[in-house]
Amino acid sequence: MLPLEDFKKLAKKTSTKVVLLVVDGLGGLPHPDTGKTELETAQTPNLDRLAREGLCGLIDPVSPGITPGSAPGHLALFGYDPLRFRIGRGVLEALGIGFELRYGDLAARGNFCTVDEQGLVADRRAGRIPQEKCVELCQKLSQISLPGVELFVLPVREHRFALVLRGDNLSPDLPDTDPQVTGLPPRTLTPLSPQAESTVRLVNEFLARAREILADSHPANMVLLRGFSTLPHLPPMSEVFKLNPAAIAAYPMYRGLAKLVGMKVLESGQKIEEEFETLKMHYPEHDYFYLHVKGTDSAGEDGDFERKVRIIEEVDALLPRVLSLNLDVLLVTGDHSTPAALRAHSWHPVPILLHSRWCLPDEVSEFGERACARGGLGRFPAVEVMPLALAHALKLDKFGA
Repeated sequence: MLPLEDFKKLAKKTSTKVVLLVVDGLGGLPHPDTGKTELETAQTPNLDRLAREGLCGLIDPVSPGITPGSAPGHLALFGYDPLRFRIGRGVLEALGIGFELRYGDLAARGNFCTVDEQGLVADRRAGRIPQEKCVELCQKLSQISLPGVELFVLPVREHRFALVLRGDNLSPDLPDTDPQVTGLPPRTLTPLSPQAESTVRLVNEFLARAREILADSHPANMVLLRGFSTLPHLPPMSEVFKLNPAAIAAYPMYRGLAKLVGMKVLESGQKIEEEFETLKMHYPEHDYFYLHVKGTDSAGEDGDFERKVRIIEEVDALLPRVLSLNLDVLLVTGDHSTPAALRAHSWHPVPILLHSRWCLPDEVSEFGERACARGGLGRFPAVEVMPLALAHALKLDKFGA
């Protein structure tokens, strides 16, 4: 992909519009009984029609063989090289719930979790406790006092919270305490650089106090932290790509990521149908829309193949509401794969569909992993999705003489 500095020279304002529909964790693996993935199993007449009329392929969010987190997967789709621009989960969680982060604040994403009598993680998400319980526990942890810093414990959703420390000389060079699997104890915090030693002491003190406070709370009797980070500097999409972008996302982290790249975050409901209605309502106001569907990723992480299929089918059934807007450019893809068989993000490439009036259609007749592998777009890095979108929207000038 060209450097962002070149896009500042090539990009131009036009009246055409781009919609990027991100079905989180879209890619999957075959079910042992049918040999079909979640996407291949789902009944998707609208996506299949778009596949016949458009171009299909596979994308690698970061690089072949690399399992991406949600942040790098999305950054690539937005046109920002995830190897150059690295953003911690903590910053995204805090921004996503509207917390006003300051430069120098240290943020981490937290999970309330369940540990057994031996101190081993039995459930990384504490049974996805209800929101009101999360708020209650965050209020308790907010009473913790640490020397020399201001502490914020902010409820996000279900088992998720954000931890923010505000003070001088805080370092993000800390590892995650989340082991990412059950049956192991939370990881011990050790500094990743000499500059982080004092920060590690502060966070370890917070963890010790949290363990005491939550000891009698079930199932949420401990916390896991990951994604220690500070606020980065990213050039906004309006400056680089000459766009007036907007984001529609129910989950806070994705709203936070959208804010970081300069999108206006539109208020919407939690249901997929409500998100689609928000797009229709605001369609005249912006020329680039990021529309995020979370449920597919959650279903994959829970190992629920059938639920992931149902959510894909719900998205397909709602597509006519968007297509009625006579879109100039529509892209449908995911930020990564989350096969139910693995119950986690994976390194597998992600199907992508590009539909525009300027397409030379390939011979793909359905939207699925193996069909997309035969598509005209081939297999390519996700960071090149944005140039393709801009080109099909006639938003790029010629490069060179």
